[in-house]
Amino acid sequence: MTSVKTFTSPTAAAKSVFQHVKYEHLVAGVTGGVASTLILHPLDLIKIRFAVSDGRSPTPQYHGLRNAVSTIFREEGLRGLYKGVTPNVWGSGSAWGFYFLFYNSIKTWVQGGNSKTPLGPTMHMLLAAQAGVLTLVMTNPVWVVKTRLCLQYSDAYPNSGRNYAGMVDALKSIYRLEGVRGLYRGFVPGMFGVSHGAIQFMAYEEMKNYYNEYRNCPIDAKLGTMEYLGFAATSKLLAASVTYPYQVIRARLQDQYHNYQGSVDCVRQTWRYEGYRGFYKGLVPNLTRVLPATMITFVTYENVWRWVQHYTS
Repeated sequence: MTSVKTFTSPTAAAKSVFQHVKYEHLVAGVTGGVASTLILHPLDLIKIRFAVSDGRSPTPQYHGLRNAVSTIFREEGLRGLYKGVTPNVWGSGSAWGFYFLFYNSIKTWVQGGNSKTPLGPTMHMLLAAQAGVLTLVMTNPVWVVKTRLCLQYSDAYPNSGRNYAGMVDALKSIYRLEGVRGLYRGFVPGMFGVSHGAIQFMAYEEMKNYYNEYRNCPIDAKLGTMEYLGFAATSKLLAASVTYPYQVIRARLQDQYHNYQGSVDCVRQTWRYEGYRGFYKGLVPNLTRVLPATMITFVTYENVWRWVQHYTS
């Protein structure tokens, strides 16, 4: 049975974890996140617009994924489908990079440097949750900016609110008008979102481990592209189906056209006016986006990490 390391002091623990940091994970994670974002950003934009569409705001209403794509393209052009892509690239790239870096550093520390030591589903969830919290603290302002930019509509909706000139202007404006709290809107439901990553990484790791055991191979043995694709898609589908409502609440709290008194008020209003369906708005475009995005991210990560590790070892 694997034993969890005992903390002697925060300083000593931090130094011990730092010894296991491998920046190959950061490089591979950033590469995977950027690649998937550039390919699939339009679906992310549409997901956000569906999520905040409550029928009570002066914003466009879409009738399905195809109608959303055609309407945005007609009213805002191709650039409209890529609004918010800059902070999304920064956010996804840094989030995946930091997540893989934190997760694998803590994981290697717990394993005592032996990557062949099995940890079990509970420990995988715990480690993924810790990595998720650290990543969220560092990237939440970028996600706020991305949401705001994705929710800038065409001139057909002149009363829809404040428009930003770009990522830097949005960061400055939000900080000037709303302070640090504005940059951390949606942080509380984002903390619930940590469970999404925890479930996903637990399922992904366990499936890889079981498959390697079935093949009578070490649990850290390299798999083929199809295995990575299958495990990434299955783990993401499981996590997304369980935790999607938090993404709706988070997007609405970050939306500049809504005024909620916090997460609880947002949940109450969503339930009151839209019922349970309100918590799953944008689920179809979300799944259409996250499944291939996760597959691209994980396959890219696994292969880039192996490649970088080979040429730096």
